[in-house]
Amino acid sequence: MGQHPFDISYVFEYFIRLLPSLRITLYIVGSSIAFGLIVGLLVALPQLYRVPVLQRLARIYISFFRGTPILIQLFLFYYGLPELLKLIHIDVSKTPTLFFVILTYSLHSGAYISEVIRGAVTAVDRGQVEAAYAMGMNGYQAFIRIVMPQALAISIPVFANVVLGNLKDTSLAFTLGILEITGRAQTIGALSQRFIEIYLSLALLYFIICFVLERLFFRLERRLLRFEQSAEAEQRLRRVEGSIFGRATSAAKLRNKEARL
Repeated sequence: MGQHPFDISYVFEYFIRLLPSLRITLYIVGSSIAFGLIVGLLVALPQLYRVPVLQRLARIYISFFRGTPILIQLFLFYYGLPELLKLIHIDVSKTPTLFFVILTYSLHSGAYISEVIRGAVTAVDRGQVEAAYAMGMNGYQAFIRIVMPQALAISIPVFANVVLGNLKDTSLAFTLGILEITGRAQTIGALSQRFIEIYLSLALLYFIICFVLERLFFRLERRLLRFEQSAEAEQRLRRVEGSIFGRATSAAKLRNKEARL
């Protein structure tokens, strides 16, 4: 508790003072998600194609990063990785702390994103892929034209959760001295002794960012599902038309047969 009575005017004042540090937070989130997508894809592929040794290594990687707290991972990479690299005569002591933070969050996000990719791809009906092969498509064409659009629509809600979780997890980066919005709030609170006001400002800022991101992902999901629903509606229409055409053809054949008799 602070030593001063609560004053709501400081909430808005501290909110403005936290905004400059938002750039670092968004930079960590954007960089880690971008690299996490690459890592997640590379980890998901051996599982999708059942590559024996790589599949086992991928499972170990995913289990480690999903089964340990990210705070421990931050400490392991920041304090442990330089010591390991010293054994092979590589000195990273002058590497910026932000590099280790982004590396940790990228690998952490990659573990979750790989599961998102694997789950979304396996959720697509295998019969559609086989139909694409029957039409003359190769594996790449079937994946790009058939599997990927549907998997992308399926994965958006879960991927949004990964991004929002990553955003909130960046609040732990201040433990390594990174002055993102949580680290900045800690500094302001220690100096002003108005902890309630500063943490209300911090909570409001996180809420606004998460709300904006949530709405963006919701709009993207609706847009992707709209095309998927249109495709499904077109397929149903073709089936109905085919069924009507089939019944009309059968009726015509029956009439011709009766006329011959």
